[in-house]
Amino acid sequence: MKHAHNTTRARAIDPLPGFRFALVSTLLWVGLIVALPLTALVMRPWQEGIGAMTAALQDSRMFAALRVSFVSAFLAALIDVPLGVILAWTLVRARLPGRRVADALIDLPFAIPTAVTGITLATLYGPQGWLGAPLARLGISIAYTATGIVVALMFVGLPFIVRSVEPVLRDLPPDLEEAAGLLGARPWQIVTRVVLPALLPATVTGFGLAFARGIGEYGSVIFIAGNQPFRSEIAPLLIVVRLQEFDYPGATSIAFVLLVVSSLCLAGVAWLRRRVARGLITGAAA
Repeated sequence: MKHAHNTTRARAIDPLPGFRFALVSTLLWVGLIVALPLTALVMRPWQEGIGAMTAALQDSRMFAALRVSFVSAFLAALIDVPLGVILAWTLVRARLPGRRVADALIDLPFAIPTAVTGITLATLYGPQGWLGAPLARLGISIAYTATGIVVALMFVGLPFIVRSVEPVLRDLPPDLEEAAGLLGARPWQIVTRVVLPALLPATVTGFGLAFARGIGEYGSVIFIAGNQPFRSEIAPLLIVVRLQEFDYPGATSIAFVLLVVSSLCLAGVAWLRRRVARGLITGAAA
């Protein structure tokens, strides 16, 4: 009897103090900050009738802006992958002077305003800039072109790759590499067959984060892109243009299409990450 009373009392004690408060707070935050605005965005284009959405789907300028945004974000994230892995490797394994300073500088894109980033890159890669002038003499234009968009997105997306890979690389046991070396593996085989497969899920995660950031990036892009319709105009800028024209149905329609396509792309990245992780677990079990 006493044992049953103690069991009932133990069940009555909340194992996580404040759990109900945390649950309610989380649901309110998700509902008011995430779900409600997204629901309003989904419903708003249809309030003007199906004509607004039909007109948006026939807007060639919108599809050109979406193409520029997604292609630029994909290329920037793809280029950032090897650069981010190398930087993460350097920060974790190398004991170079100034490593702490370099580690702090990697997080700089998180801290500085995006407009400052855009102005700095436009000045640096402009026709009279420190890097833009020598490149212009070689016939290479960065600023005010689609290439400038990729450069800006590389700058803001690189920290996502580094910070995703760094903790996994830090926790990777050096014994695996030593064992592979003792078994006769060459350095390039150790990297390709031991290190890189272990980093692959984190790399895919970092790629997805950099890609998602690049799709919606605005401030750091508009100063260096040139913003030419059908060439270097991004989708977030076109939304602002429509709002300045008081074309609210057109702006929300573009935002709706951008939301749907972005969600599909991110779902694809998440699916790929799960497949990679499942493949590694299956391979390790085998």
